[in-house]
Amino acid sequence: MLEAIGVSSIDELFEDIPEALRLDRPLELPDGKPETEVYDRLAGLAGRNAHAEAETSFLGDGMYDHYVPAIVDAITSRSEFLTPYTPYQPEISQGGLQVMFEFQTAMSELTGLPVSNAALYEGPSAVASAAYLAIGATGRKRLVASRGVHPHSRESLLTYGEGYGTELVEVPLNGGTTDAGALAEAIDDETAAVFLQQPNFLGAVEDVEALAAAAKEHGALVVVACDPIALSILKPPGECGADIAVGEGQPLGNRLDYGGPSFGFFCATEEHIRRMPARIAGETTDVDGRRGFVLTLQTREQHIRREKATHNICTAQALNALAGMLHLAWLGRRGFVELGELLVRRTAYARERLAEVDGIELLHDAPVVREFAVALDAPVPQVLDRCGVEGIGAGYPLGRDYPEHENGLLVAITERRSKRDIDRLADALGSAVADLRGAKVAEGVAS
Repeated sequence: MLEAIGVSSIDELFEDIPEALRLDRPLELPDGKPETEVYDRLAGLAGRNAHAEAETSFLGDGMYDHYVPAIVDAITSRSEFLTPYTPYQPEISQGGLQVMFEFQTAMSELTGLPVSNAALYEGPSAVASAAYLAIGATGRKRLVASRGVHPHSRESLLTYGEGYGTELVEVPLNGGTTDAGALAEAIDDETAAVFLQQPNFLGAVEDVEALAAAAKEHGALVVVACDPIALSILKPPGECGADIAVGEGQPLGNRLDYGGPSFGFFCATEEHIRRMPARIAGETTDVDGRRGFVLTLQTREQHIRREKATHNICTAQALNALAGMLHLAWLGRRGFVELGELLVRRTAYARERLAEVDGIELLHDAPVVREFAVALDAPVPQVLDRCGVEGIGAGYPLGRDYPEHENGLLVAITERRSKRDIDRLADALGSAVADLRGAKVAEGVAS
């Protein structure tokens, strides 16, 4: 084989790799183990993980411990759905195309925007894809994002921006919501898009309609990252002036699964359909007049010229998106609204209950749906450790992403969290804060 390709040794094939990056020694791999020993070892490692089935989780931050109905597993585990890879002769896969079409229909109804694609990887990359669309649509390269947008999404905008040559301007929060005056001041005639989140990262409901108006005055696109569950009771972004609505789909039919995989959704106004990433399935009729489905748009580089592509994703999260669509169908229109109303009631109770605890204060008093932020009069990492011992995942430490809220804690409520669970959380937090008040973060404690 070496002779056929004209080289003298295998090492010659790696000459382009710098010396400093070569291992130049065998891999340090131990001898193989019997399968039973390997299983026991992996089971031991897995047992060290805290998970939502073993503890009462109030973690949120974009990923939530929702109940996934049995019908989701029953259908998504069918063999005809198990591959998420792009079908190269898609019209043969009518069932798969119908799944995409029904998913798109559901997401368009949720967001109030006429066009949806057939899913992306996850929420933050969907936000970054919206930036790429805005750059192409406006010819501008300045992006403005609220500090209430998920930190991972803002990081994705920065990362993608390295290749796009964009400038990202961050607008602060005021009282838990986006500072409207600062946002208006940050937007100019070179702004391609304004990025908002509904509800924002601190759980506060934003006045998207008012914030979007400032962007429209300068011809910038408005991108709103949404919690799909919250859209059960909030006004759809499409009715608030949004040109693009994106988001993390995990709350719909997908478990936490240690962070993934999940799926992202992407909806837009019709004028942007040809710049949208990934794929769009459409409905048609065959020669006999029967209902059928086709891939209407495939704007990735494997289907069209690379310079014309809007995305490079090959393996879309179609299986995860199917789970999301099944969850919505299982809930139905009325059930979906009832779920949102239930979360509002339980979150209100949790917020009031925690605010009564000595050493805990609300970080803001803006309206919330299913997530809210508090400030603890004690080191958050140590408080979380104390709660963890009692089998409670008390929330997400805001200091990781918001240095100005070093003692902040983000608490999320789902339908799996009962009044009794909330009371346990309040008692555990109260006890931990009382014991740790005035203490410094212990050296080596994870943050």
